[in-house]
Amino acid sequence: MATRLHEKYLAEAVPALQQKFGYKNIMQVPKLEKIIINIGLGDCKDNAKAFETAVDELTQIAGQKPLVTKAKKSIANFKVREGMNVGAKVTLRGDRMEEFMDKLVSIALPRVRDFSGVSTKAFDGRGNYSLGVREQLIFPEIEYDKVEKIRGMEMIFVTTAKTDEEAKELLQLLGMPFAR
Repeated sequence: MATRLHEKYLAEAVPALQQKFGYKNIMQVPKLEKIIINIGLGDCKDNAKAFETAVDELTQIAGQKPLVTKAKKSIANFKVREGMNVGAKVTLRGDRMEEFMDKLVSIALPRVRDFSGVSTKAFDGRGNYSLGVREQLIFPEIEYDKVEKIRGMEMIFVTTAKTDEEAKELLQLLGMPFAR
């Protein structure tokens, strides 16, 4: 069963991208490869319960259990030892990725206060896009009353596009609300 976003990609995005960039073959058309969601949890290094709560929230948002990231080296100024838990990340692919992207652009981003679109300056030069969110409360799965601390998260949208222009056009056709 194809997701709503996948059907939109095939019906609208592919023909529009083929026409704009002159792709001869449908396989040349860029597509969304994966979405990586990352949360830094350095402030919970001493509090195991808060760390577990944050990981559970990320699990609810992504629909997949996150990988707990550990510190690669000790940093005395931050009271961090090598091997301590300092974050969590999830890599979404396939249907889960499409469901998340659909939920992000149609439900979560419109719930951001004073929202006027996402920045167009966050492309990396190779067709990938980074988006930071200040609070996890914009996602419908998170219950406001159960949130202990408001946390931000970073999302990286990895595409097969060769240039930023192609990636921007692809994400825009998939519903990403870029600021003018």
